[in-house]
Amino acid sequence: MSSDAGSATQVPTSIAPMLSVRRGARALEFYKSAFGATEVFRIESPDGAVVARLSVDGAQFWVSDESPEHGNFSPETLSGGTVRMILTVADPDAMFARAMASGAMVVVPVKEDYGWRLGRVVDPFGHHWEIGHPLAEQP
Repeated sequence: MSSDAGSATQVPTSIAPMLSVRRGARALEFYKSAFGATEVFRIESPDGAVVARLSVDGAQFWVSDESPEHGNFSPETLSGGTVRMILTVADPDAMFARAMASGAMVVVPVKEDYGWRLGRVVDPFGHHWEIGHPLAEQP
């Protein structure tokens, strides 16, 4: 880990995905309803475009309105995405049902497979979410 001699604080290394969407404010409401996300940070431009950091029980991700002028495109614009989100939770069946009730669509129902209890949904903005947990300690 490198350090910045001019910095008074240490910043831990982390990776948090940034989801590009159309209708960003609506996406924020979906993630709150579907996953119980809370807003950690939010900015909104005069035209209504948003950039926000969300947290689901401490697991953070970002959501932003797409901005083609900066090379940020939503799965809707690209006719699909290149990344699947993996949301590891204690009760995948309940979280899966919550996502469905909030407007997600089933891709794969929750089942036991490959050592996980796991299901997959696609949210109304085109992002795929695998929701589950490992069944036993993995080597």
